[in-house]
Amino acid sequence: MRNPLITGGVATVLVAAAIVHTAHAAQQPAKPALVVETLKPPAAGDATAAQMTSSGGKTLLSWLERAGEKTSLKFSERLPTGWSTPMLVVSSEHLISNFADVPSVRALADGSLLAHWIEMNGPDPEAYDLKLSTSRDGGKTWAAPSSPHKDGTKTQHGFASFFTVGTSTGLVWLDGRQTSGGKGDMTLRASTSIPVKSDMLVASRVCDCCPTAAGNTADGPIVAFRGRTPDEIRDIYVTRLDGSAWAAPVLVHQDGWKINGCPVNGPAIAARGKDVVVAWFTMEKGQGRAYAAFSADAGRTFRAPVRVDDVGSTGRVQVELLADGSAAVSWIELGKGPSQLMVRTISPTGVRSRPAEIALGLGTQFPRMAASKGELVFAWTENSRGETHVYTARAKI
Repeated sequence: MRNPLITGGVATVLVAAAIVHTAHAAQQPAKPALVVETLKPPAAGDATAAQMTSSGGKTLLSWLERAGEKTSLKFSERLPTGWSTPMLVVSSEHLISNFADVPSVRALADGSLLAHWIEMNGPDPEAYDLKLSTSRDGGKTWAAPSSPHKDGTKTQHGFASFFTVGTSTGLVWLDGRQTSGGKGDMTLRASTSIPVKSDMLVASRVCDCCPTAAGNTADGPIVAFRGRTPDEIRDIYVTRLDGSAWAAPVLVHQDGWKINGCPVNGPAIAARGKDVVVAWFTMEKGQGRAYAAFSADAGRTFRAPVRVDDVGSTGRVQVELLADGSAAVSWIELGKGPSQLMVRTISPTGVRSRPAEIALGLGTQFPRMAASKGELVFAWTENSRGETHVYTARAKI
């Protein structure tokens, strides 16, 4: 059939064996739960938009702090002794604090740092520009920011995810240049180098405001995103950079979730060698569910999904591949009581560990998780007395 997500492509729906959700976890004994302990966070004051990256041998936590009319992007490195002293990337009246589309700071292989954030580009609150900046002195100074998109439209450009191509860093982002004037579709675009000289179309119709995710396989970069068909089916796809072109998107699983608005609930991905795991949120008969699916061929095909949550979920998933081939998945569990930020491990065959609670009562926040030198590190935000604060925790692995 014609691929509704990219011009001229052919959709390849390849899921291993079955397209029903696996029930392995109910048939096999659960592994012990991870042990979670709190960490003293580096962020102070009214802080929000937590994000974590693990690359270039460093795990970095970034966040936004608000003071008066200005918003500041700051970051801290995870050290054996705790979090390092926070450093400033940029402070401006034009930075956007968005609970779903958040900035990041990451370490690159050459020792430099790369930061990204979003800034207003006009009166429309849903129209903004993506900004990139680099530092070659550990974050003391930053280069003048630039944008990867050159279209000049006052539309949305954001939800960026990063990957590597050889020694270069590339990125994908949601690009609204075709939505100018209230018509046209949100697209997924990419560049394979920074500074960006040109960009390319990855998918021509995607969900408007679901975060993207990216990783690196032995066969090249892989990107996960929520697609959008003409009849409003918004399931999760992956695509790989195959040489100089992006392969036709592959459906991770045929959920068939039809929704007439963006759920603001994107996928998470982790990759190592040819092993890939994707976690995501969907709705089934009015109930939220979180799932994860494994691939052993760099994302060309996927096993049947493993259910992550126990009773129900609001999604907000994160995923990391572990040394034994299993995956750690975090999600927000929604049962009869307050929502819970949870984590558990899942094997490719569907064996789940018992869940461990990280935090309570998060609602629809976007928690973060990163693997860092023998531990999983978590970050999330909570509201208290009119302010938002960033909290952190860890679990040894």
